Amino acid sequence: QVQLVESGGGLVQPGGSLRLSCAASGSIAIIYGMNWYRQAPGKQRELVASITRTYITNYADSVKGRFTISRDNAKKMVYLQMNSLKPEDTAVYYCNADLQPSVGTMKKYWGQGTQVTVSS
Repeated sequence: QVQLVESGGGLVQPGGSLRLSCAASGSIAIIYGMNWYRQAPGKQRELVASITRTYITNYADSVKGRFTISRDNAKKMVYLQMNSLKPEDTAVYYCNADLQPSVGTMKKYWGQGTQVTVSS
């Protein structure tokens, strides 16, 4: 059973930092692209940052220069370092990965989400 599990969310003051982590587990052959999405109350889920297996990154305009996505292929982990946080960054953050399980076909997997709240 393949799973993605996020951690690292919480409450932080504006201007503060948080680091989110996402661990992939189970019988995995290979992980391709890994992404972070977020969904604020009443809004659609949006792509925040993505990273390919070869470490090419892409960011939403709203987080460029403040967030950094990284991954550790050996540990099957993806991270999101969030600096200079703003109240509008408040959302549930989801990890997402395109991966090939040991048995079966490649598909997208989602984590359960972790809440990030930016407030004074």
